[in-house]
Amino acid sequence: MKTRFPYAYLWLVYAFLYIPILVVIIFSFNNARFSTDWHGFTLKWYELLFKNQPLIDAAYNSLKVAVCSASLATVMGSLAALCIHRYKFAGKKILHGCIYMLTISPDIVMGIALLIFFVSINIELGFTTLLIAHVTLAMPFVTLTILARLAAFNENLIEAARDLGASEVKSFLYVLLPLTAPAVAAGWLLSFTLSLDDVLISFFVTGPSFEILPLKIYSMVRLGVKPDINALSAIMFSLTLIIVILAQLLASPKKKYRQKD
Repeated sequence: MKTRFPYAYLWLVYAFLYIPILVVIIFSFNNARFSTDWHGFTLKWYELLFKNQPLIDAAYNSLKVAVCSASLATVMGSLAALCIHRYKFAGKKILHGCIYMLTISPDIVMGIALLIFFVSINIELGFTTLLIAHVTLAMPFVTLTILARLAAFNENLIEAARDLGASEVKSFLYVLLPLTAPAVAAGWLLSFTLSLDDVLISFFVTGPSFEILPLKIYSMVRLGVKPDINALSAIMFSLTLIIVILAQLLASPKKKYRQKD
């Protein structure tokens, strides 16, 4: 019983989390528009989905913002992680604490704060404000991901490179960057996922002229859940799941890079 109980509890947790999502995916193949009964297998809702031009435009906007914000957040987060890990400067602990605080800060607080900031400096709500908001949202997660990788990094490798004549820049490019590349890639993938799935912060900072996919889905669901929305949700969940798995695989530190006693 002691051996079986943890596994049973684990499967109950998985069932609680993923059965509702599995139901959505199953009904995306249901040949019925307004019924919750099974009327046979069909792919027509996916065909209808790809013919919906407003949804395609919203998806394109979301992908554009996600790619741009993930790239900027990765660069800024990587630099912040390197500074915190390798250098001593005034306010280092405060910076580290602020980064942690942003990861646990409620999205609604961040969304309202960013909205007030953009309005106060007279920036028109749209692509630019959404990009800044998503970079702000994702950068702390990138920083913490890379810091976890750097904590397992053997600093003697940098010292060895410097002893062999490598400059600070070459040590970074040829030693530090290749060893932290998996964490950098994982940070980019996590940032991309956060941007693609965000609703609450985007709701405050997007504006009426720039529509993204999560908000488009939210407006459609308010009028009732349709099979094409189920199909779209299934695609987004599958894409997010693949990205998260890749990020976890890349972020896992390998034993050969760990600091030896």
